Amino acid sequence: MLIGVFALFAFYPKSENPQKEQLLLQTAMGALNELHYSPRTLDDNFSKDLYRIYIERLDGGKRFLTQPEVDQLKPYELILDDQLKNLDISFFNTTSVLLDKAVKRAEGIYKEILAKPFDFTVNETYETDSEKRKFPATEKDLHEVWRKMLKYETMVKLADKMEEKAKGTAEYKDKTDQQLEEASRKSVTERFETWFNQLSKVKREEKYADFLNAMANLYDPHTEYYEPVEKQTFDIKFSGRLEGIGATLQSDKEYTKVSELVVGGPAWKQKELKPGDFILKVAQGDAEGVSIAGLNLNDVVSKIRGPKGTKVRLTVRSVDGTTKEIVIIRDEVILDEGYAKSVIINKKGTIENVGFISLPKFYADFQKRDGRFCFTDVAKEIEKLKAANVNGIVLDLRNNGGGSLNDVVKMTGLFIEKGPIVQVKTRVGNPEIQEDYDPKVQYNGPLIVMVNNFSASASEIMAAALQDYDRAIIIGSNHTYGKGTVQRFIDLDAAVSGFNEMKPLGDVKVSLQKFYRITGASTQLRGVSSDIVLPDNLQNLELGEKESDFAMPWTEISSVPFEQHAYKVMNKKELAKLSKERIVKNELFDKINSNAKRLKEQRDQSVYSLNLIEFMKRQQGLEKESETFKKMFEKEIPDLDVKNLQPDLEYVNSDSTKIIRNNEFIKDMKKDIYVDETLNVMKDMIKQSIASKN
Repeated sequence: MLIGVFALFAFYPKSENPQKEQLLLQTAMGALNELHYSPRTLDDNFSKDLYRIYIERLDGGKRFLTQPEVDQLKPYELILDDQLKNLDISFFNTTSVLLDKAVKRAEGIYKEILAKPFDFTVNETYETDSEKRKFPATEKDLHEVWRKMLKYETMVKLADKMEEKAKGTAEYKDKTDQQLEEASRKSVTERFETWFNQLSKVKREEKYADFLNAMANLYDPHTEYYEPVEKQTFDIKFSGRLEGIGATLQSDKEYTKVSELVVGGPAWKQKELKPGDFILKVAQGDAEGVSIAGLNLNDVVSKIRGPKGTKVRLTVRSVDGTTKEIVIIRDEVILDEGYAKSVIINKKGTIENVGFISLPKFYADFQKRDGRFCFTDVAKEIEKLKAANVNGIVLDLRNNGGGSLNDVVKMTGLFIEKGPIVQVKTRVGNPEIQEDYDPKVQYNGPLIVMVNNFSASASEIMAAALQDYDRAIIIGSNHTYGKGTVQRFIDLDAAVSGFNEMKPLGDVKVSLQKFYRITGASTQLRGVSSDIVLPDNLQNLELGEKESDFAMPWTEISSVPFEQHAYKVMNKKELAKLSKERIVKNELFDKINSNAKRLKEQRDQSVYSLNLIEFMKRQQGLEKESETFKKMFEKEIPDLDVKNLQPDLEYVNSDSTKIIRNNEFIKDMKKDIYVDETLNVMKDMIKQSIASKN
């Protein structure tokens, strides 16, 4: 095995900047060990973990490497800790060479296999779950893995085409089975050509970033390394603002295609660039254009983004085949789909005039003096709802993965008197109590917070505090995600003095703290349990932080005194009982329970027949079984009405795209069984509150 390793070593591709790679490793390791909440010791256990997780990520689908090739890496298993201490990255170099050769080999294999028709009458099976497969023992076995995988992919497409032919669809009705098989193989071939083309564009620094990420993730799942362009993208998502042209791009073989334009952005206003256009060249200002053929998407994005007021010239090939140059002046682009918004919801005969606030994330724009912050935006939405004299407010935190800790503390304070919101603890010292110091209660009426399995971090802080204060009912999935850690970005450029020729180095996002409820309990792993649990399609699947490798453990600290005299939920158990009685009688919730069971069974059944007739029988059975569930959320809920607030009408009607997006948002809400049951609970809360005063 050692001979094999040294043989590979002789063919290492030389890094363009080995000193930068060593500096990155040294600086990142220093930040992790100095700042992380639970720093790890560089020992044999660390080495084993890094070896395992990196091999898993190197070829997670077990489609490139054979077991003997993986065995060549075995000598590294117990020495990676020593290598890291010495800033030795020979393991990374070895794996890079090994994988590059394996990818080239696989490229030849898939082309050879897809050049010939498949025989779909043979009785054989394919395991679709790579975690249940082992690395192929030989190259012959590897070829067999690819043959079965490509046969399965082709069979899926062929089955769809044959179904369409049976229905009499014009495109397929006159085609022979052979022609349909050829068309299916061609479609699969094109998809794999695109994939291998993308693999060929992956640069050494991107692979090295993956290696650094594997190392960082050994500390916990949320400790990560970010390349400069990735950090820029994170900031854009976090703030909802960027400076550029306002276009969403995607790779398409050698070129980059425009997939969408941001409404109100420079490209949208300029009216020349269209979705579907291919970008061929990019020029800065009046400089000569540079071809972007063959560049990966990150490089293309970096060339097109730029400061407000600067000029970029794009040479594009339009959908009609014509080529032209488009000049766009970069400007600030607002991604308003992630911002807070509110509507009025009514349920005829049950409850009217309830305010609904959708908050997709806890955003904050720290890089701009007058940037958008979710706290101030939600405060404005509350004022609009109060002006409309709403009878209660629903705050929707479903799928909200978190964000700004500062904003969630202040936002929670909108609903309570002053007091503690969350406890934040570093690895040493006493916990810091994050408090709302403003005694004003901006809204003191009935409040419900909607959550699901993907409500995480800041969402859990808010849900936990409002639950502990008995200020709101938490309704939704059995529990939230279970992320009870706080991260900060460490700018590696700032951490290193000098070495300017090697910068930018990027950032490391480090878990510095854990947060705890005011009761002292952590949300880590366990999340926040809902007061009222509603059935959902994913309830039988294992989800959340507890499923992640190297997640920090659940812990507990002392509670802090807390109380508030604003609106209090009187009897949560009674509200949960009334809701459960409705759920049992609700046909749609019954279907959701059945569908959740079906999805779990389907997920566990990962072996498929490669006999076309057998496969189609199974698929037809599954489709027939799923017909009951396909249209579960297509019908509008009777008597459920959703309306925009009067002050918002001018904005939502300001252009056709905003009108379409707003109409889709309202239409989806009218079909939302969870919103419907939340209104029922709101009615019960109000009745309960009135009864307590009499």
